[in-house]
Amino acid sequence: MQDFLKYARPRHAVQGVLLSLMCALNGATAADNGSAALVELVQRHAEAQRDFDQAALKAVTAENYVEVSPAGEVDSREKMLSFYAPDQKRASPQLTVTEPMVRVLGDTAVVLAKLNYTMGAEAQARSFAMRASYVAQLKDGKWKLVSAQYTGIRPPKN
Repeated sequence: MQDFLKYARPRHAVQGVLLSLMCALNGATAADNGSAALVELVQRHAEAQRDFDQAALKAVTAENYVEVSPAGEVDSREKMLSFYAPDQKRASPQLTVTEPMVRVLGDTAVVLAKLNYTMGAEAQARSFAMRASYVAQLKDGKWKLVSAQYTGIRPPKN
C-alpha cells in the first residue's frame, strides 16, 4: 500500500494541476472573446467624449445611461450629451486608455480602466489620469454602456 500511495499521489496531483490549467485556459479564452469587444466599447466612448462626438456617444450608451463625474455629480444621458454638444467643443487632450480589467457577468459587464490625458506639447505638456468604472449591458447581441464613474488620480508627490 505504501508503494501505491508513493506513486499515486504525485500522479493525481499532476493530473489535478493539468486539469486546473486546462480549465483556466478555456475560461480565459472565453472571457477574452467578450473582453476585447468591451475594451473597444470603452475606447470608443472615451474617444467620443474627447472629440465631442454626440452621434458616437449616443451609439455606445443605452437610453438609461448615467455617469458620475470626477466632481461627484450624477448626470443623465441627456445632460452628458448636452455637455458634448458641438458648440461646447474645446481643445482636446491626447488620450490613451490603459490597464483595462473586464468582468463579464452574464449579460452585464464591469470594465475598469485608466484614462491618461496629455495637454500641450514638449516642456509645456501637462498630464493627468483618471480611473473609470463602466457598466455595460448586452442587449440584442450588442454591448452598450449603462453607466460610468470617473475618479481622479492624484499625481505622485515629488
